[in-house]
Amino acid sequence: MSNTFPSVQFDYRGARVLVTGGSNGIGEGIARAYLAAGAEVTITGTRARAEDYGKDLGAFTYLPMTATDNGSLERLAKSIPALDILINNAGGVLANRKDEWQPEVFEEAVAINLTSNYRLVSLLKPKLEQSSLPGGASIVGMASLSSLFGVEMVPGYGTAKTGLLGLTRVLALRCARDNIRVNAIACGLIESNMTEVMLDIPEMVQSHLERTPLKRLGKPLDIAGPTLFLTSPAAQYMTGQTIVVDGGYSIQG
Repeated sequence: MSNTFPSVQFDYRGARVLVTGGSNGIGEGIARAYLAAGAEVTITGTRARAEDYGKDLGAFTYLPMTATDNGSLERLAKSIPALDILINNAGGVLANRKDEWQPEVFEEAVAINLTSNYRLVSLLKPKLEQSSLPGGASIVGMASLSSLFGVEMVPGYGTAKTGLLGLTRVLALRCARDNIRVNAIACGLIESNMTEVMLDIPEMVQSHLERTPLKRLGKPLDIAGPTLFLTSPAAQYMTGQTIVVDGGYSIQG
C-alpha cells in the first residue's frame, strides 16, 4: 500500500502504532511512513498540542509526553486504547545545552533515553499482548552509534544508548512468550533537529563523511524503512537484535 519506498510495499492497514517523539526528526519520518502504509498512528511530543509545532501533524493522534515524568508516562499509557507496535523513539542529547558530565544531567540523560523506554514497555505490554497483528506485536527502540563507540561529549546519552542494546535483549526474552518481538536500530548520523548543532560544524561533518563508505548523511526515511521491516511479518523470526543503519560508518577499523 505504501509508496514511500520505491518498489517496496508495506501494508499496515488496521495496525495501531505509537511513535514516541514522533513530532520531529527520525520519529516524524517513521510516523509518516506508517501513516502512508495505512496504519493508525499516535505520536507524542513535549508540547501541549500538536499545533504548537508549527507544522501539519493533523493526520496523527497527538499526545503530550515528558520522558522524565513517570505520571506523564502513565497518563500516556492509559490514553492508548489498543496497540500493535511501539516505537520507543523519544530521546535526546542534553549536551546541546547542558553538561552531561554533571551527575544530575547524566542521570537526566539516562532517564530520557533508557529508563523511560523500559517504563513505557512495562505500561503498554498488556495492550501489546492483545495484538492480532500478523507476525506478532513489536517494539523497536532507537539506539545510536554511541551504543557502539565512546563519544566523550555525551556520557549520559551514550551510556543510555549502550544500555538500550542490553534492554532490547532482555525484553526480547521476556516478551517472546506473549508473541511480542523486541528489536532496535542503531542510527548513524541522521539529518534532524537533534543533530543540527553538529551539522553546523563543517569539519565535524566532513570527518564523519570521510569514514562513511556511502558518503552521505542519513535522512529520517533511511531509518523508517528498516523500522517498518522489523515490525512486519517479513521479520517475524527476528527478536533481540540490533540493526546498524549508518551508511557503513561502523565497519571501518
